Amino acid sequence: MRNNASSSNSTVDESVVVDCGRRRSSCGYCRSPHRTSISHGLWARSLTVGDYQALLDRGWRRSGCFLYKPEMEKTCCPSYTIRLKANDFVPSKEQLRVSRRLQRFLDGSLDNKGVSVLEDPITSNKSESFPHLKLSNPTSEISLYASSKEQNEVEKSLQDLSDQIDMIVKMFNEMGEFPSGIQLPKASVRKVTQSKKKLLVNGSEDLLYSSNIAFQIAASIKRAQSGNKDGNNFKLSTDCVTENESCPKLIAEKLVTSLDQIVNNSGLSIKACNGHINFYSSSKQVSTGGSVQNITEPKTSGTKHGNGGKCLISPQHCQVKRKKLEIHLSRSNFDPEEFALYRRYQLKVHNDKPDHVTEDSYRRFLVDTPLLHVYPTGDSTVPPSGFGSFHQQYLIDGQLVAVGVVDILPNCLSSKYLFWDPDFAFLSLGKYSALQEIGWVKENEVYCPSLQHYYLGYYIHSCNKMRYKAAYRPSELLCPLRYQWVPFDIARPLLDTKRYVILSDYSIIENGEPSLPQVSDDVIEGKLDDIGHEDANDVPMDEDEERVESESESSDDDTSLETTSYSEPENGDISKILLGFRGNVRYKNLRNAIDPEQRSYLESQLKKYMRVVGPELAERMVYSLS
Repeated sequence: MRNNASSSNSTVDESVVVDCGRRRSSCGYCRSPHRTSISHGLWARSLTVGDYQALLDRGWRRSGCFLYKPEMEKTCCPSYTIRLKANDFVPSKEQLRVSRRLQRFLDGSLDNKGVSVLEDPITSNKSESFPHLKLSNPTSEISLYASSKEQNEVEKSLQDLSDQIDMIVKMFNEMGEFPSGIQLPKASVRKVTQSKKKLLVNGSEDLLYSSNIAFQIAASIKRAQSGNKDGNNFKLSTDCVTENESCPKLIAEKLVTSLDQIVNNSGLSIKACNGHINFYSSSKQVSTGGSVQNITEPKTSGTKHGNGGKCLISPQHCQVKRKKLEIHLSRSNFDPEEFALYRRYQLKVHNDKPDHVTEDSYRRFLVDTPLLHVYPTGDSTVPPSGFGSFHQQYLIDGQLVAVGVVDILPNCLSSKYLFWDPDFAFLSLGKYSALQEIGWVKENEVYCPSLQHYYLGYYIHSCNKMRYKAAYRPSELLCPLRYQWVPFDIARPLLDTKRYVILSDYSIIENGEPSLPQVSDDVIEGKLDDIGHEDANDVPMDEDEERVESESESSDDDTSLETTSYSEPENGDISKILLGFRGNVRYKNLRNAIDPEQRSYLESQLKKYMRVVGPELAERMVYSLS
């Protein structure tokens, strides 16, 4: 049976697997010295992306070309597949902080050790957004959701700008530039909405904030003029006094001239425009015709306090070169630079022994893939990248700092592994890459509507290092028996009571059972985020250690190891299983040609195979006998 997601560009169009049966090994999560990790294994010679998607949705995972599914009831660390729908994702405060921290590093306000180079820095007044992704696909910008904390920081920045204007207005008043006795208004700098930008100035896509203080001062002058006809105290031009429309314009230009000297290190450009005082992002040259100050980078500086009140930080702190972040997505292949980074990461972060981190083991774990690549078709069924296995490189100023290994499948992006430069640990690149990958799913759903989810691998509630995955919310866990997706907030109290849970039985709690202690979302978020082990990846599987001979541990003679998934099989007919033996043939057409003793053993293996992969996949994938 041909899978609709298989590649028409490939000469091989089917999944071919070798059943490795049950296997025992030492556990890479709890570090048990005994062979307490129990799973079922398959060796994939080829695998369509549609079949691998179906396997993921039954609790399978791959390590190179080796596929494995934990036997949840018996293994030491039950591993629940976890995913989230990208469009429903709401970043936590910590995740937003990670994005802001990297943005500050790119802007130059953090040094290579993660130490601020500013005095009393204020977080950027612009909404944080990801840099453009430079993939083999069209580039795009992925923006994070605004948080209440970000809003407070923006308001603080606006207040600082308002205070600067008030300081200049007060100075002008003390110098006699305004009529004596007038009541000076307080300046208010406001964020300019998208709908109002065109009303203020053409080509104002970089316009951020504006103040109408000049109009308020002009109104105060007019009121003072009507009560003081001699006008001797006015130092503005006669045109300003007699022509109401000119007053705001002249006042704004006068204020901007002085503000230039103060704001020129704030990361903004300032311009008087028809009486308005406008603040621009200086990433693009503002049109000429007014008083303009261009700064290299668009970021709000911090403030420092002195005898003269508030003033912006000194220029030497702001004259920094902006760093460039590039993200490249390419098909899985061996890259010496990537391997060098991987080796350094494993040695320094995971303390692996040098002789264990070899090029061969790296290839088997993160380069080799059984997935058949599917090229884009342009018909809304495949994203521009295609389907298959990919490496996503993160480069800062051309230096490779992280690599994410991912599988792009018909319904999801599955995150497999991430390794990063230990010198950049302060940037929390594990968390940042997850945000990027979630954003990638969101933007590519436009090209492939079925691609909606982000899979984070296995969630292991009994392993603190793996709990961070639940901080990406709202997430779901896969029920290990019925393969239904259960919201994490429902699964969590169940997992607090025992390691192995049939999650789809959560209705027991909903239907009147005593409820477990409730914990607020903020507390849950804090516990999950504070773990901070974003480097806790999947454990590498080595086929030489993990594959076991069927006559030993795969024989399943040990009835004590029978699991719930084995004892409650789905309906299926093993006679329909597709076998690879001198071509492809259904078992029912080969059964009578097999010796009765061998037939009995083979049928016991086929039953277990059908139970772990399900009837549909058992009838579709080729079960190789060679």
